[in-house]
This record gives sequence, C-alpha cells and structure tokens, in this order.
Amino acid sequence: MAHAKKFGSRTDSDQVLDGLDLTGKKVVVTGANTGIGYETARSLAVAGAEVVVACRSEDKGKSAVDAIQKCHNDVRVEFKKLDLSSIESVKAFSENLSWDTIDVIIGNAGLVPTNYQQTDEGIEQCVGVCHFGHFALCKLLLPRLLKSKDPRVVMVSSESHRAPKKLNFKKFPLTKTNFAVFTAYGQAKLCNVLFVNELQRRFGDQGLNACSLHPGTLITTDIGRNSGLFSLLMTLISPLTKTPNQGASTTVYCAAYINGKDMQGAYFSHCKRGKSSAEANDPEVAKHLWDISEAFCEEHNVANI
Repeated sequence: MAHAKKFGSRTDSDQVLDGLDLTGKKVVVTGANTGIGYETARSLAVAGAEVVVACRSEDKGKSAVDAIQKCHNDVRVEFKKLDLSSIESVKAFSENLSWDTIDVIIGNAGLVPTNYQQTDEGIEQCVGVCHFGHFALCKLLLPRLLKSKDPRVVMVSSESHRAPKKLNFKKFPLTKTNFAVFTAYGQAKLCNVLFVNELQRRFGDQGLNACSLHPGTLITTDIGRNSGLFSLLMTLISPLTKTPNQGASTTVYCAAYINGKDMQGAYFSHCKRGKSSAEANDPEVAKHLWDISEAFCEEHNVANI
C-alpha cells in the first residue's frame, strides 16, 4: 500500500483508517472495553472490519459493544469473554470463537500492578497477563490466523520495555520477595517486543507479519485501575498527553494501513517505524523467552502448534 498520507503524534485512529474499506477482515482486540483498545476496536469496525471485543468483564465488554453500535450503524462487533490471567479462560475463548480464519490479533490488554498478585497459574500477574496470556492466545489461534491472506499480530508494548535493560531470567517471572511495580511492567512490555520478534522469525515464511508498538506516554486509560494514585496521575496529566483515539492510531496503522512486509519484526511509535532496545532485538533472549513460554503452555495443556 502506498504511503500517501503523513501521520504524526496527534493523528487519531479514524484519520489513519479514513478511506480504507476493511470489509471481510476479522480482528480480535484484547482489552477492548476501554481506552486505546476501545478506540482500536471502534475505528476498525467503522472501517468495515468484523471485530471481537475480547475482555475479562462481561458487563464492560457488552457496554463497549453497545456504545459502538449506538454511535455507528451497521458495524459488526461482538463481545467474547477473555481473562488473560486464566489459561482456562484463554482456552474457552479459543473454543468459543467461531471464525475459521482470523486476519489480525491485536494484543492490547495490560495492567500496571500495585502489589504482587498472581494469575490462576501462579505467575506474577503483570507478565502473566501481558505476555503469557497473549502467548497462549496466539498459540491457540495461530492455525486460523495463518489461513488469512494477510495474517498479522500487533502487540501494544511501551517505551517502558527499555527498563529493565536486561531480562534477568533468574528473576523472571518476579516473585513476592523480589517484586517491584515498574520492574514487573518493564519486563512485561519487553516480553511483548521479544515475543513478536521471535514469532516473526518462526512464522514469517508462512506469511505472518508481526510487530510491536508504543502507543504514547501515559495516555488516559484505566491501565492503572488498581491504583488510586496512578489513576489520579493519569487524570492530572491527561490534557498534556494523547487522547485514547490518538493512542490507538499506531495500533490501527500497523493492523490495517501499512503493507504487511513493512511491519515484520519492527517497532513503531507515532505511526512511524522506531527503534526498540538492544535487549528486545537479541534473538537469543527471544528464543529463551519462547522456550520458557512453550514450557508454560505445555504444563497447562495448551495445544502445541
């Protein structure tokens, strides 16, 4: 696709998709009930895509779908329950998704923890949701994704992937005794980049295109929903940051606007190709993370691909 338009830090998702017809495209968006995820799902649906809003809360998910449908006629959007902190929920989501072919998986869901918590499988919750849950989801859906003529995986990472500078596998995942909020979040976002880079290396020859991105800094969302202090901070700085619709622009840019070959293993910010950290681009680190993630999936009976 020719890059006739110029986008920047204040471009919103509707501007990116303006003039595109995504009819026939099937897209899964995790964490799509609010914030960046909601705007991602909404704008893709308005452009003609069939979108699944995949999130933990049935009430919030259905409310998001209702809101999209009330504002836009004839959109194809539906809610499917997905709790990425539960592998059983990930399995159920995969089984309940009726599509034979999936065109795009957008891993948007995430959280900023306030204290040490675990997933159902006993993994530190932040990396458990952001990485292990998404890894299992993509693993289960990959056969259907590879049936697409233009299969894509887009992971919403963050500039926070740069800290820690190294992924210390001796302290991964974090435990209750060594837990630190920003280390946990940084590990999780680094894993997002490492995962898609390795995914691209393993399945690029089958047509898959995968990338990661930074949506913007401290965009007003409910990512800090478990922290009153973080939520207050988000509210105070909101006039100085992107809106959620602007925050969704890079996601939809990668999911639908650019040529798939231009996104292969790349890292994007403000609708442009950027540069991720040296650690994020280390293939040995990515392979080690992949092996750990595969072992986790095998332990919890997630079907191999």
